[in-house]
Amino acid sequence: MKKIWLENYPQDVPAEIDVNQYGSLVDLLEESFQKYSSNDAYILMDKALTYGELDRQSIAMAAYLQSLGLKKGDRVAIMMPNVLQYPIAVAGILRAGMIAVNVNPLYTPRELEHQLKDSGSKAIIILENFASTLQEVISKSPVEHTIVANIGEMLGTVKGFIVNFVVRYVKKGVPSFSLPGSVKFNDALAKGHNKQFSKPDIKSDDVAVLQYTGGTTGLSKGAVLLHSTIIANLLSSEAWMQPGLKKNPPDGQMISICALPLYHVFAFVTCSLLAKRNGGVNVLIPNPRDLDATVKEMSKYRFNVMPGVNTLFNALANHPEFQKLDFSDLGITNGGGTAVQEDVAKQWLELTGCAICEGYGLSETSSGVTCNPTDSEQFSGTIGLPMPSVDIAILDETGKEVKLGERGEIAIRGPQVMDSYWENPVATANCMTKDGFFKSGDVGIMDKRGYVKIVDRIKDMILVNGFNVYPTEIEAVVTNHPGVMDAAVIGVPDDHSGEAVKLFVVKKDQALTAETLADYCAEELTGYKKPKTIEFRDELPKTPVGKILRRELRDEVLATLGK
Repeated sequence: MKKIWLENYPQDVPAEIDVNQYGSLVDLLEESFQKYSSNDAYILMDKALTYGELDRQSIAMAAYLQSLGLKKGDRVAIMMPNVLQYPIAVAGILRAGMIAVNVNPLYTPRELEHQLKDSGSKAIIILENFASTLQEVISKSPVEHTIVANIGEMLGTVKGFIVNFVVRYVKKGVPSFSLPGSVKFNDALAKGHNKQFSKPDIKSDDVAVLQYTGGTTGLSKGAVLLHSTIIANLLSSEAWMQPGLKKNPPDGQMISICALPLYHVFAFVTCSLLAKRNGGVNVLIPNPRDLDATVKEMSKYRFNVMPGVNTLFNALANHPEFQKLDFSDLGITNGGGTAVQEDVAKQWLELTGCAICEGYGLSETSSGVTCNPTDSEQFSGTIGLPMPSVDIAILDETGKEVKLGERGEIAIRGPQVMDSYWENPVATANCMTKDGFFKSGDVGIMDKRGYVKIVDRIKDMILVNGFNVYPTEIEAVVTNHPGVMDAAVIGVPDDHSGEAVKLFVVKKDQALTAETLADYCAEELTGYKKPKTIEFRDELPKTPVGKILRRELRDEVLATLGK
């Protein structure tokens, strides 16, 4: 299909980006370290880490890893939230020519064991808060070297002591653990400073990162992201955000609020790498679920860029202290990870004056591949247009392109797409077409302007009396009700219709009743789409990025039914 979306591109955004601008991701990092040496790169609890310090500390980490006998291509896992040690660790791993394996710190022992085994990680850099999980599985993993960090060690002597005391003994956030032979993060750096670093020859087609899928549909798989793959996404994202930055240009250094976890591909590219490319600073939020602390931290800065997910935007917009902040410098609000709901988008725009620019991407595409124009103030209800150097096709079940306006599976081609799934040729073959498109598993529609609308994930579809029901549509309707804070929809077995729609709701208005909500749904939805049952919850299960875990709700219901 002709790239019809190019006709609707924002002014001055190129159709293609130059993926050969850098020989490797390390070239980009080292350029930034030198160019912006005195700039703050990351801030955590008022403690700044400059580009120059990041340069020196990451070289020390790289030298230390090499001193352990680790070689180019070896995998090193990182299991930590948004703390200052994360950017040091990942830059050190990459500069040593090794492969960074991003690990969700909230993994259960079972999930961690799978990822360490699957990736073949020989070393792990972990925050002590999660070390007890590692203790349970390390003997069953290939890990030979463990580096343990603590939150306070990079915050200065006095503040670091206080923070560690509170985390360990007041909040009891560090379960006891025993990892014989492990080395403290700061000790590893100290040893590395006294070691000779041997700079490896890193090429663009070398593997940089193993980015594991969320695992919401089964065993997690490692998306193989090459240096060139990540660079392509970074440069495409940078080109796409320029109209928004020109509309409200930063007064000095660009400040990004990094509330999304850096181990997730969205924040890894959109927060961390984009800031490095431009000499910007990331304000790290270790636990965005602590809304009071998050808003307090945000209040210290006139921030320019705010990536996030619908649940975070919703929670912040309803927080009374957040509503008092100064948003005059906010130029871009990126929404991704899950669908941005219209009522949340409207509330955010009214409050901040900056529209949520919804986009779409996956671990397998190194983050975003479609996005709405960053200078727009319209809620489109879509995931936008394909970004520079991205080709999108909507395919039917036979792999043929459907007509414009028809439903089909979203398929993506471009230099941003992963090389493969790590050591999983069968899974790789199943998700790729012969002409190089990655099949996303998401159902979408492309309109005549080239805008793409997500209908749902194929496997989340509910079949009611032969009719296809898509949870996202119902959730969008329900969350438009003024009494609803959050909603999730699943299909449950039904003797009469095959499957029935079950709705889970978190109330905004405690007076809301199931009867009232059912009447509202009857007005807004066709009969077969109406929820058969409604259940109120205090909260819904979510991934650390904010995606609602429909699978977890479905498994819970099936367990009660004995299925």
